[in-house]
Amino acid sequence: MPTSSSQPDSERLRVLANDQKPVPLEKWGPYLADRQWGTVREDYSANGDAWNYFPHDHARSRVYRWGEDGLLGISDRRQHVCFGLALWNHTDRILKERLFGLTNGEGNHGEDVKELYYYLDNTPTHSYMKGLYKYPQGPFPYEQLLTENARRSRNDTEFELLDTGIFDGGRYFDVVVEYAKNNPDDVCIRITVTNRGPQPADLTLLPTLWCRNRWAFEPNYEKPLINRRPDMPMGGVAHLKHPRLGDYYFYYQPTDTALMTENETNTSRLFNMPNENPFVKDAFHGAIAAQNDYLCTLLRENPTGTKFAPVYRLRIPAGASKTVCLRLSKEANTRPFDEEFGEVFAHRIAEADQFHNRLAPAQTTAEQKLIQRQALAGLLWSKQYYHYDIPRWLHGDPGHLPPPPERVLGRNNRWEHLNNEDVLSMPDKWEYPWYAAWDLAFHCIPMAMVDPSFAKHQLILLMREWYMSPQGQIPAYEWNFSDVNPPVHAWAALSVYRIERALHGNADVSFLKRVFQKLLINFTWWANRQDEEENNVFSGGFLGLDNIGVINRSHLPPGTLLEQADATAWMGMYALNMMDMALEITRFDPTFEDVATKFYEQYVLIAESLNGELWDDEEHFFYDLLHPNTGPSTKLRVRSVVGLTVLFAVSVIKHEKSQPLADFLKRMRFFQKYHRELGRPLPEQRVNAEGDILLSMISEERLVKLLEVMLDESEFLSPGGVRALSKYHERHPYSVQIDGELHSIRYVPGDSDTGMFGGNSNWRGPVWMPINYLLIKALKKYHQFFGDTLTVEFPTGSGNRLTLREVSDRLARRMVSIFERDEMGNRPVHGPYNPFYSRPENADLLLFFEYFHGDTAAGIGASHQTGWTAVVAELVNDDAWEWE
Repeated sequence: MPTSSSQPDSERLRVLANDQKPVPLEKWGPYLADRQWGTVREDYSANGDAWNYFPHDHARSRVYRWGEDGLLGISDRRQHVCFGLALWNHTDRILKERLFGLTNGEGNHGEDVKELYYYLDNTPTHSYMKGLYKYPQGPFPYEQLLTENARRSRNDTEFELLDTGIFDGGRYFDVVVEYAKNNPDDVCIRITVTNRGPQPADLTLLPTLWCRNRWAFEPNYEKPLINRRPDMPMGGVAHLKHPRLGDYYFYYQPTDTALMTENETNTSRLFNMPNENPFVKDAFHGAIAAQNDYLCTLLRENPTGTKFAPVYRLRIPAGASKTVCLRLSKEANTRPFDEEFGEVFAHRIAEADQFHNRLAPAQTTAEQKLIQRQALAGLLWSKQYYHYDIPRWLHGDPGHLPPPPERVLGRNNRWEHLNNEDVLSMPDKWEYPWYAAWDLAFHCIPMAMVDPSFAKHQLILLMREWYMSPQGQIPAYEWNFSDVNPPVHAWAALSVYRIERALHGNADVSFLKRVFQKLLINFTWWANRQDEEENNVFSGGFLGLDNIGVINRSHLPPGTLLEQADATAWMGMYALNMMDMALEITRFDPTFEDVATKFYEQYVLIAESLNGELWDDEEHFFYDLLHPNTGPSTKLRVRSVVGLTVLFAVSVIKHEKSQPLADFLKRMRFFQKYHRELGRPLPEQRVNAEGDILLSMISEERLVKLLEVMLDESEFLSPGGVRALSKYHERHPYSVQIDGELHSIRYVPGDSDTGMFGGNSNWRGPVWMPINYLLIKALKKYHQFFGDTLTVEFPTGSGNRLTLREVSDRLARRMVSIFERDEMGNRPVHGPYNPFYSRPENADLLLFFEYFHGDTAAGIGASHQTGWTAVVAELVNDDAWEWE
């Protein structure tokens, strides 16, 4: 098992130092969003149409209210100051200053980023970071991407950037940006541009430093200032004077042009209103891409502003590279690019190598180490500054026009307590540049491997009073904070605790206590709000599974009730997690033993209802139960992960841990005896030869029946893991008639063919990493109890019998294999684009998608979801260590 040695490496020491801070964060990091335009918080429309109110075309010209975005950039943790790349290939009409993508209504499968970029390396304190952007040498095909995707139907695949042919023949630049910290206030920056094409090519590079415009919205915010300073022999320097951050120097290598403007809206371009002066946010586009010499002269001579960029016009031979160096530092330095500059990069890269090498066990292959490191790099790059003050957003800023009156009755109006300004782990900084409650729970699993302090801080943050509602609901995501996500936060907290204890030797019981108190409030909210019949069978709507149902589970006909197998199973899992957490705390504080008993009893009641109401004896599966406003109740016989979630609710109380719990064991025995006397069924509760206690929502018989279906390759088992919907429904679609309307569902292995939930998410066939991860861990838990005494066929019908631990390992290997080269040198994740990734410079590039094709394991959906898909980093170690 990989463990931290008695001599922590340099990066680990920095992580431990951050642990002593109130907020375990570095001042500078990758906190800059990949997309701020088209977000809810920037939407001030009357109809709540965020995508069209602030489109990509406005982003270069219009000041943001709540944050900034940029290309492979950094910012301070309050995003006062930002740094990012701007590029021009001498053919585009605008600079490449931010990532382009389709809005929800423009894509045939919803919103989608249409760029090639890769998060290659990162460390928890961002002492070293590396990212890659691939920039075409021909005109970027904005219009082609828009028109072709508009032409395609939901039955067609998405039209991607690689489909345009713009990268054929290697006619693109690889732009690599690296950040290495000499100290927390001295960031060295190195940008290397390589021409992958067959002829010399021109690229203009503008490394840009700018201040977020807060002075326009916050009356007491003093405007910062960037001043030019006289050039030095080794290059140029600009001086940043910021009232919140203090003074910084921005050093850059020699160039004949450096441009200065303001981060102010170009009202002339957007609203046909005269600008006060030419120094507007998009002035660099006019000076460089539009080749306006007069404007360029003005910007070159402008002495002060809030947005600054040196300009490097690079002529790069075929196959050659050119490098530009910069430095952002509090220190005055007359030789910013001397030998020390290169040494900082060499030291930080060596430290990053040492840090990541210690995470992987000795038997890990080079391929698996690459997968783990890039997955963690994406996770760490996906930290983002997030600012959203709901009262201010609903009612407007002082001195500004008030928002339209419709706003106070529209989106998120019930969340007036919510005022978020933090750095959070995002699912995908372009596709989902906002936190999502259940996504973040999964992010914390791989995060605990590298930075347990930050993982714990994130979970606690979601439950602070400026996030969690006064009633106890955890906010879902900014499009609708009132939506209900699966209650996985107790599981995540317990997992983070166990990972930190196993990997770093720290049993942080104080963290468990702190998070337990808030989860008590959330559990109560669930029990009061989502159990409409008060029978311990729960609802909750789509529960993060979007279009998995035959009907829209979040919008039922009036008077209709849906009792959900997954909601009920999630709550059974929640109760067991809370029990396990209380039992762990009881080892250090006996006062928690009573509440452990309370959650044991809650689990029993939920399991009893689940098995009585939602199990189908004929098909050996769990189904949702629909109660229409007229007519008989109907089981919705859709074989999906809805029916497999019951497997997640399992706990094993080891004999040695149960012995001090006299009162808990006494109450457990009484509850069992009393239930038998009443003739009421009990969920699975057994004791093995070692004295370990198994608590499971389902019996051993039903466990085996479910696994028979789940491990059948004609049903759930695919090359990349367990499908969200059984392949059985490919030839046997399921239909149900409700209120005279026919609803149908069939297996769709790839992109969604329905517009439900925007059409950009598909739970009707593809493989989803978080569900598979929970299944893998649940099977390990079952094996802790059954050991070698229980075997099942893998795959079903093969005659090959394996223990549940072996099945778990095989599923983990399938998940990891999505990213590994096969015998032909192809990676399943790249699907039809493997020829591009067979080029030598692309051979080691990985993308971590939202979900994966149910038949081929190709990546689909958001391409940088190294939020929950980063759990593959922990699966790489799955055979080597136990933390359950």
